Amino acid sequence: MLGTDFRTGSPNWLDLGSPDTAAAAAFYGAVFGWEFASAGPEAGGYGFFRQDGKTVAALGPLTEEGARSAWMHHFMTPDIRATAEAVRAGGGQVRTEPMDVMGEGWLAQFTDPQGAEFACWQPGRTKGFEVASAENALVWAELHVPDPVADIAFYAGLFGWRHAEMQTPGMTYRVLSTADGDQEDASFGGVAPLGDGAGAGAGEGEEARWVPYFHVGDVDATVARARENGGTVLMPAADVPDVGRIGWLADPFGAVFALLKPDPQM
Repeated sequence: MLGTDFRTGSPNWLDLGSPDTAAAAAFYGAVFGWEFASAGPEAGGYGFFRQDGKTVAALGPLTEEGARSAWMHHFMTPDIRATAEAVRAGGGQVRTEPMDVMGEGWLAQFTDPQGAEFACWQPGRTKGFEVASAENALVWAELHVPDPVADIAFYAGLFGWRHAEMQTPGMTYRVLSTADGDQEDASFGGVAPLGDGAGAGAGEGEEARWVPYFHVGDVDATVARARENGGTVLMPAADVPDVGRIGWLADPFGAVFALLKPDPQM
């Protein structure tokens, strides 16, 4: 499962771009109990979502022209410049060239060949988020694209990801793992055909994207808190066999995220 022992290709950072960071911090505080801590005046409004004093994600203002509020997955790379060249070679787009972030690490932002946006983080002083797969923390990263097989090949060229096919009603789901270690133990996310999977019919239209799943103890109660605080329910809480109970939401500014209470047998 997703953890904090970061290897090449591991999700190691997650942040939210929002047009109103104060309101977004209040929303996620109400939904997950997170506290927001500013990174300081030199950080331009960027800061950290914390749970029990540990960083689970981050929040900052939108910086790209025309950008919409969204969660951004970052994947660990030991050589971000080489990764940027591999993105270009594989048919992706470099939206933000590699840059040093105040000595904390190196950041670059990309778009894959099918339009899903992602980023990479080369650790410096900051290795990544400090908690994962615990309650109210990131537990799964899910990619929705028109051609999963082609996009998996793109990411395998960047990170060496492995995948395993899993048949579900009406679709083939592909579970992603990093290149190192036992494949099942190294799994961190999955790929679903666009328009299928948990978020199908969620009312957000057909859009290639990465969607974060947060582990919660009670999906129904969390959905209710999100609705009460201005969020939108894209898919009500539902049981998925051999997976757990899930739900899809959008925050008040349209950023899509999902909830998962894993099946205890998994």
